[in-house]
Amino acid sequence: MSENQKVIREITPLGSRDCLYIVDRSKSEFTYPIHRHSEYELNFIEHAAGVRRIVGDSVEIIGDYDLVLITSKDLEHVWEQHECKSDKIREITVQFSPDLFTGSFFDKKSFDSIAELLKKAQKGAAFPLSSVLKVYPLLDTLSAEKDRFYSVIKFLSVLYELSRCEEARVLSSSSSAKIDARSDSHRVQKVQAYINENYKNEIRLPALARMVGMSPVAFSRFFKLRTGKSLSDYIIDIRLGYASRFLVDTGCSIADICYDCGFNNLSNFNRIFKKKKNCSPKEFRENFRKKKKVV
Repeated sequence: MSENQKVIREITPLGSRDCLYIVDRSKSEFTYPIHRHSEYELNFIEHAAGVRRIVGDSVEIIGDYDLVLITSKDLEHVWEQHECKSDKIREITVQFSPDLFTGSFFDKKSFDSIAELLKKAQKGAAFPLSSVLKVYPLLDTLSAEKDRFYSVIKFLSVLYELSRCEEARVLSSSSSAKIDARSDSHRVQKVQAYINENYKNEIRLPALARMVGMSPVAFSRFFKLRTGKSLSDYIIDIRLGYASRFLVDTGCSIADICYDCGFNNLSNFNRIFKKKKNCSPKEFRENFRKKKKVV
């Protein structure tokens, strides 16, 4: 990555004895560059239709309301002004330390759903309007709460309600978020490890099936049942994840990145990329080309 493409490592004023850092602000535009930080973050935005949200290799244009949870120190993110014309934007950001949910107290069954949510949000999690409306009364008054204890209780309630949402969407790919997304099945783990090591090369279903002692048809069904994706979709997502990182982190040509990530046709790569990311590889790269400085 060249000097003008570096991502800001944000330093937040969250002390070792603090639980939460809460910012509730009104604004007319988004100017903060793409960044990452070690703290977990819940970000709520209203009246900002047309803003472009980038989380890892996910690029989306948001509507009037947006609620996203990010729990990875390596997941780069930014909200860009893009086509937003509103001058009545409200943004509520809550940052909290990863160690807030460590220790025997939070290891109890009552917190299982929150633990699952935090794990899911390593790739960024976006919530539907129904969930936004459910937690809005709590978020709306969070910064005005005078008592630190009740602020934490309110925030835990927010996380718990969000953890019950079955429609929360994962945003980024595993490779872009730099996390391991392996299945709990040893056979699927073996295949996933092979795909991650050989994504640049041709990968055939019969060969993968032989690796785990199954017929191609049986393995194909088994893989989708365990991962929620067809084998071909999984391989494409892995390749696109690496391609997205190379577009941001290197100055290599789009054609070179296409072939280096296992795609054998440039026009096919461009078509798949645009279908999955809602923008071309060139547009994706330009979204990240801003003057930045590491702090």
